Amino acid sequence: MSLILPPPDTGPVSFQAAADHLALAARSSATLRAYHTDWKTFVIWCDAQNVTALPAYPNTVAAWIADRMDQGLKAATLTRGIAAISCAHELAGYESFSRSRIVQDALKGMRRILGTAPTRKAPATVGLMRQMLAAQPDSLIGLRNRALLALGFAGALRRSELVTLEVKDLAPQEGGALLTLRRSKTDPDGSGQTIGILNGSTIRALDHLDTWCEVSGITSGLLFRSIDRHGRVGGSLSDRSVARIVKAGAKAIGLDPEIFSGHSLRAGFITSGAEAGVDALLIAETSRHKSLDVLRRYVRHASLLKVHAGQRFL
Repeated sequence: MSLILPPPDTGPVSFQAAADHLALAARSSATLRAYHTDWKTFVIWCDAQNVTALPAYPNTVAAWIADRMDQGLKAATLTRGIAAISCAHELAGYESFSRSRIVQDALKGMRRILGTAPTRKAPATVGLMRQMLAAQPDSLIGLRNRALLALGFAGALRRSELVTLEVKDLAPQEGGALLTLRRSKTDPDGSGQTIGILNGSTIRALDHLDTWCEVSGITSGLLFRSIDRHGRVGGSLSDRSVARIVKAGAKAIGLDPEIFSGHSLRAGFITSGAEAGVDALLIAETSRHKSLDVLRRYVRHASLLKVHAGQRFL
C-alpha cells in the first residue's frame, strides 16, 4: 500500500520502489490501513489550512495535534497518526520530524492533558461466553457465530487470526486438537505457532466447529466465511466482522455491546484463566504472549480482590 508519491532525487525508481515495498512489508496490513487513513486525513487538513503536508513543518504537525485533540481523538490515536505522518516523510526521502523538539513537546503536552491509559474492552469471560453461545440461533449464521466465538475464546485468538484460519490448520487429537497459526501479530515472519485447543465440557469449541463445517459443507479452505441474506456461504470474513459478532453476542444477552470488541474473546480466556488460579506461564502457552508483563496486567486485575493485602485484617 503506497502512502505517497515516489520521492524526488532518491536514486533509480525501481530501487526506491523496492525499498519502499520492503519498508511497508515490515508493518502489518492493519497498521498500513490505519496509516493510510491517518495520512489522508492529515493531507486534507493541511489543504484546508493552506499549508504544506509534504514536507510538513514541525509547527504544522504540532497545530494538527492540537486541532485533533479538540476533535476528541484519544492519545493512542494521535500517537499513531504522528507515526503515519513520519512514515510518509521517510518514504518520500525527507528527514523525519519525529525528533523535533516542537513535535515532542506537543506530544508530551497531549499525553499530560489526555492521559495515556487505554480504554480496555470488557473480557468475555467463561460465564458470559456460555450465555453468548446459548443465545445464538440454530440458523447457518448462528452456527458459524457459535463456532467462531467458541474457538476464539478457547484459543485466546486475535480477530485477525480467526478470519485467516483454514480447515487444514486443525489437527484432531484425543480430547482436543492442535491448531497451527501460520501467521500472527507476534509471528509476522510466518514461522508458525501451534497451540492446543481443548473441547472441554463448557465451551465445546470443537463440537461447535464440527457442526458448523458439517452443515455449511466446508471441508477445505477458509474455516469461517461470510453468509449472504439468502443463506449462501461466501468468501472470507473481515476482522471487523469478528468484532460485530462479539458485540451482537453481548447484546443478545442484555449487555452493552459498546464495551465489547473482538479482543474480548482473547481477554476473556486470559481473565478466566487468571480467575481460576491458572499459572501465568500456562496461560501464556495458549495466548502466546512474549511479554509476561503484559499478561500480568490481566492476572493482576482478575486477582485484585482474591489476593488482597487486607484479607486478614479488614
